[in-house]
Amino acid sequence: MDRSMTVPPLDAGTLDQERLDRGRLDRGRLVRALLVLVPLLLVVGGLIARASGSTEENLWYQSLTLPRLQPPGPVFGIAWSILYTMIAVAAAIVWAKGRGVQRSQALGLFAIGMVVNWSWSPVFFLAHQIEAALAIILVMLGLAIWTTWRFAGVSRVAAGLMLPYIAWLIFAGGLNAAIWQLNPVASAMQMGV
Repeated sequence: MDRSMTVPPLDAGTLDQERLDRGRLDRGRLVRALLVLVPLLLVVGGLIARASGSTEENLWYQSLTLPRLQPPGPVFGIAWSILYTMIAVAAAIVWAKGRGVQRSQALGLFAIGMVVNWSWSPVFFLAHQIEAALAIILVMLGLAIWTTWRFAGVSRVAAGLMLPYIAWLIFAGGLNAAIWQLNPVASAMQMGV
């Protein structure tokens, strides 16, 4: 048997070192991750929202009956800017903490969650599919909770930074559900039903 191809058995020292590496924050990696993730989330999120017509000038949106708790349009831009920054910082912290399967899985879930997040505006504002947008928010919420749980295994601070995002998704899901209830034919009209 070729000894160069065998993997040495894990011992307590190796496991302790892996735990120590996971707890260590590499400041250089943190800065690089922040410099990439914060602008990336803000720019991509903003561009998708703008391209989807998620502004107060959207005539279809203006024709909807909105719930009483619906904040003014600018509040959404401010809220999402803060939330994207917070979750980017959370992901950067996880990125900068050691290496390993747990970190990779957490960041993979984060990436999937962001793709789902970015799909909401086109479905709601561009395709006018209120019910499908609600389903997307529910998927976003599930992924955000799962990601937060995985982040907690790497960094409690990162997990804590995800909590306002989860709270906002619950609020946004409630708004989306209320809009769907208040406008039962809005999606059907878009489908030619």
